[in-house]
Amino acid sequence: MSASCQVCRVARSADRARTRTERLFAIAELLRARRSGITAAEIAERFGVTLRTAYRDLASLKEADLPLRADRGRGGGYALDRRYSLPPVNFTAREAAVLVAAAEWLVHMRVMPFAGTLASALDKVRAALGASGQRALGQQLDALDFVGVPAHASRPEVREAIEQAFFERRRVALVYLAKERTHSYRLEGTIRRVVMDRGETRLALRDAEGKERVLRLHRILEARVEPPS
Repeated sequence: MSASCQVCRVARSADRARTRTERLFAIAELLRARRSGITAAEIAERFGVTLRTAYRDLASLKEADLPLRADRGRGGGYALDRRYSLPPVNFTAREAAVLVAAAEWLVHMRVMPFAGTLASALDKVRAALGASGQRALGQQLDALDFVGVPAHASRPEVREAIEQAFFERRRVALVYLAKERTHSYRLEGTIRRVVMDRGETRLALRDAEGKERVLRLHRILEARVEPPS
């Protein structure tokens, strides 16, 4: 194959990738704008692709954490679960810089247990900015700094379980280190409140007997989210 043919082949491949990316964004915007579901066949017809391609695009959007749901029956189809999404929000470079700097400080200082979710949200804020916005954000962040003493470290798998149990209102089983640090014991209950104060994250847990207990996040050794009852 000649060099010119190879260049043409690469160019066509790049065009296809760009076209698919643009189509995925367009499908996401279509779903966001609709109040009712849309079928894969309707998406295929609207964007001039095969039904198989429409299903593949929907699967890609779901893998990218777009909160898609599929409703059966008359009037059903694919739709966004609006409990898990927000309408588009536009930030100025100044607003984005303050938001990102403050959130990065929260993660660095271990102020809250939801570090993974916060980092994911920051990635979306950065990605939503254009090239000029990214440059302005970088310049603003270089001149912003927050100083403090980090809170006690906690285990990543514990933080993930606590976050899931808290937001999904699920029961959680814990292994907790006693204050004397000589032994641990087991607890089970629902997390009613998360308090972040003075470099420490505390959880208000209502146990199986209905008693409220205050737990220190860094002293939780194990956490397991119980299946829905």
